[in-house]
Amino acid sequence: MKRTINTDDAPAAVGAYSQATSNGDVLFTAGQLPLTVDGDLKADAPVAEQTELALDNVEAILAEGGADMSDVLKVTVFLADIDDFDEMNETYATYFDEQPPARSAVQAGAIPKGASVEIEVVADVSDAE
Repeated sequence: MKRTINTDDAPAAVGAYSQATSNGDVLFTAGQLPLTVDGDLKADAPVAEQTELALDNVEAILAEGGADMSDVLKVTVFLADIDDFDEMNETYATYFDEQPPARSAVQAGAIPKGASVEIEVVADVSDAE
């Protein structure tokens, strides 16, 4: 059965979507932008800071769903400019020290709201209580 996941510890969804959904075994987050919890967009911040904000939002959503970064199976990173890959990757690597998940990183035509990065994950929540 599908369950929607929402937390006040990450920016609220700004459209017809949930922060995440789960079937009890797998959790899918919506793409997370470099938004503060209050919804302030940091699109002018360096890519490293945007990556950190997006991944902090992912962490908060995972926690609400009973998971953490070690449960992440797959990450998709959307970049406005693939030349920002190294800067994104340096910050990204600090969130996945051991047994990093599978990942795709692609240059998107445009990221919503003019951000440089958007990140979504798929996590295993089969052991979550």
